[in-house]
Amino acid sequence: MEIYPAIDLMGGKAVRLYKGKKNTVKVYGDPVEIAGRFAELVDKIHVVDLDGAFQGFPRNLDVVKGIIRETGLRVQFGGGLRSYEAIERAYEIGVENAIIGTKAFDLDFLRKVTEDFEGITVSLDSKGGRIAVKGWLESGIPVREAYEMLKAYVNRFVYTSVERDGTLTGIEEIERFWKNEEFIYAGGVSSAEDVVRLKRIGFSGVIVGKALYEGLVKLEDLLEVV
Repeated sequence: MEIYPAIDLMGGKAVRLYKGKKNTVKVYGDPVEIAGRFAELVDKIHVVDLDGAFQGFPRNLDVVKGIIRETGLRVQFGGGLRSYEAIERAYEIGVENAIIGTKAFDLDFLRKVTEDFEGITVSLDSKGGRIAVKGWLESGIPVREAYEMLKAYVNRFVYTSVERDGTLTGIEEIERFWKNEEFIYAGGVSSAEDVVRLKRIGFSGVIVGKALYEGLVKLEDLLEVV
């Protein structure tokens, strides 16, 4: 099981939000410095461009490029990747996995980008068991139905529990519904016990953000339990 420390970007800074709400931002500092600390223990991190997610196109690619250049970390990246050109640019700066959300349900688009790029990852943002769309404000189809629809195109997913994201309230109760795809969990992780439970469920990775920034867990301890 992989541990992916998270860096969320807004205005060039590393921040965290509560349940994805823009007015709950808390700034943690220089993302390159933070990534450098993560690089001492892991070789891959999870980066989200929150400005890009809200505005519909990436706004912090220069920061992502700086992280990759200065730390040598591998990066999975999402936030505003809603056009072919945006995804192409992400790969040009060295991103290893481009993560797409709502746009993944445009199957013609998904088919095109998965033909042209390696490592495309789909984010299944779950709110009450249904896909959250339009900045997590509205609900779409059931998550399991979305998975069944998209698994023909990708074999790598991020499952995000929207209502737990940034809350430190523990992980969602979930039963495995996927098969052999790479499935990564995000949302509410607050302890090493959460990580152990996710491993038992069958997740191949877990994204940890606020718990690291707030000192609830140490990255060293999480790596030890997996």
